[in-house]
This record gives sequence, structure tokens and C-alpha cells, in this order.
Amino acid sequence: MFFNNFSILLPKVLSINWIVLIMSLLLVAIGSLFLYSAAGGSYDPWSKTQMIRYSVGICLFMYVSSVNIKLWLSLSYIIYFVSLLLLILVYVIGDIGMGAQRWLDLGFVRIQPSELMKFSLILLIARYYHSEKEYSSFMRILSLIYVLVLISIPAYLIYIQPDLGSSIILILVGLTLLFIIGLSIWFFLVSGLCLVIISPLIWIYFLQDYQQNRILTFLDPSRDPLGAGYHIMQSKIALGSGGFWGRGFMKGSQSQLNFLPEMQTDFILTLISEEFGMIGTAFILLLYFVLIFYSIIIGLISKNIFGSFLCIGVAIILFYSVFINAAMVMGLLPVVGVPLPLISYGGSSLLSTMFGLGLISNVYVNRNVTIERYKEGLFGW
Repeated sequence: MFFNNFSILLPKVLSINWIVLIMSLLLVAIGSLFLYSAAGGSYDPWSKTQMIRYSVGICLFMYVSSVNIKLWLSLSYIIYFVSLLLLILVYVIGDIGMGAQRWLDLGFVRIQPSELMKFSLILLIARYYHSEKEYSSFMRILSLIYVLVLISIPAYLIYIQPDLGSSIILILVGLTLLFIIGLSIWFFLVSGLCLVIISPLIWIYFLQDYQQNRILTFLDPSRDPLGAGYHIMQSKIALGSGGFWGRGFMKGSQSQLNFLPEMQTDFILTLISEEFGMIGTAFILLLYFVLIFYSIIIGLISKNIFGSFLCIGVAIILFYSVFINAAMVMGLLPVVGVPLPLISYGGSSLLSTMFGLGLISNVYVNRNVTIERYKEGLFGW
């Protein structure tokens, strides 16, 4: 029995997309190298743990890649609502760390459900628009409202943790995928105008004091150099000191003297830039560009709509995560706490990203599989 199952599974494992897996290995290896540097030349506490988590991520990648793509189609709603339930549990019984209630302690593991929700939302939207819907104009509007509600609920639950960065990414990912699917540009123009009009109310009633301080500090970092502006000012100093070629591995003044905050998570790109300069940063961004572009290509060659939406959705998540993190550490965006995928330290981010890359590999394996576009009701059932 074991050998029969192994003989069935082996061809699927061998057919996974090894390019995606190797790209992830390269990024994680680079991340572990600089986590070693961030710890002052020690594998503890970050580098060794990250590599152990990545070994689990490889197993997850293999499994997600190897199963029939129709399984993910059938589980899309379940995965979304389980992720939503986890977000609700975070709000009720979540662990508090660094002033935020973002983690859920399951006893054997501590997870951050907001990371899983990003990919769960992609699964949901891909499943919803995979089915055929022949609606009147009024029903199409109701359908859009329904999907926007499914985006807004988890985004709000993440926002109140508070985790403004992940909440923004979730909204951007959902709206961008809807735009690619066919949502009119007039929706975005009208929504943008409404957002500008109500921005004073958002500032007063929705943004907390520390979030307002981050925006004001973004506009003028020197207003509070030892408080809200400390992170971005130290980041800019490190970026400038790295120059074009960098100061050398473990020779960065800001990082090795611990002036650079959160250099193992949100500001790890600054650490890389200080030690390997602009050329090292450009190389990292090039790797991400190749991975994102390659993911889109896989989506375009897929013969089923569900797989195409999945690949494009995961590519969008990677793009926004990398763009916001890079712009944040350069001072082009306010500090919102977004990790760099596969490089920043963090188990939930790493494993969720490996799940997303596994979905891309799964689409590649099943790129010639045709999935019938059956008709569904307004709520997707």
C-alpha cells in the first residue's frame, strides 16, 4: 500500500515548479544570512529558527503543489471563513505583543492570522469569479457589494488589532484583483474622490494617535527624532552610509551598533542596503521582480480561470508587500509595519508565503486542466 501511494505521489512531486521553489530558497537563504548579521554573528535567535520554519514551509509547498487544483477550488470558502474565525479569536483571546493584539496562541504554535487571510481572500475571489454569473445590472451591483463586504470585514478586524499595514495590503490586493477581473475604473475614480472628501473624518475618528504621528513624521521626520521619527531617520542614515557597494558583511555601523530598530523584521532591507549597498538592494528587488513576473506568466498560460486568478492574486500580494516595505524604509511611505516576504523574520509570514507559492506551483502543475465554469448564485453557493 505504501509503495502504491508513493508511486502515485512521486510523479506529482517531481512535476512541481522547481523554479519557484529555488527562488524561495534563494530569498530565504539571503534573509537567514542577514538575520545572522542582525544577531551580531549568531545563528540564534533568528537565523536558525527561520531555516527550521522554512523546512516546514518546503513540506507545505510540496503538499499544496501536488494535490488536485479542484481541491483548492472546493475548499476556498472554508479556508476563508476559518481565517475569518481566527481573526475574530485574535480580537477575543489574542496575545498582545509590542502594543498590538495580532497573534493567536494555539498551544503548539503561535500564529498571525492576518498573514493567512491575504491568501485566503485570493482563494475566495478566484473561486467566486470562476463561476459564471448572468446577472442584471442591479444584481451585478449587489454581487460587487457582496465581494467588497468580504474584503472589508477581515480588513477591519486586522485594522483594530491594530495592524494598519496588513489591513491596507488586504484592501489593495482585493481591489486590484477586482480591477483585473473587470471592475470599471469609474468605481476607483469615484471611490478615490469620496476618500479625499471624508479624509478629515478618517483622520479624526479612525486613525489612532500613534498612526497620526507616523504620518506627520513621514511628512517631517525631524519633528520627533527620538520618538516617532527615530525609525525612519536611522533607516535613512543606514541607507546613506551603505552607498553603492555597501560597507561589507557585518560591518554596518547602524546595524552592528544597534541603532537600527527592528532590523530583523520590517527594516531588514535597510540592513542589507547598509552592508551590500545599492547594488545588493537592486539584486534583491530583481529577484522579487522575476518571481512576480514569472507568477503572472504561469497565470496567463493556465487553461482554467480559477488558476489564472490565483497566480495573479499571489503576484499582487508579493508586489504590494515588497513595494510598501521598500518604500517605507526609504521614507517614501509612512512606517506601517509590513515585513519583506521570505526575508524578514517571522513564521506566519514565511509559511503563508510558502502556501501562496505552493498555489502558484499547483496552477503550473495543473495548467492544462480545464475546470468547468458552473453557474452559482449571488453568494457563491
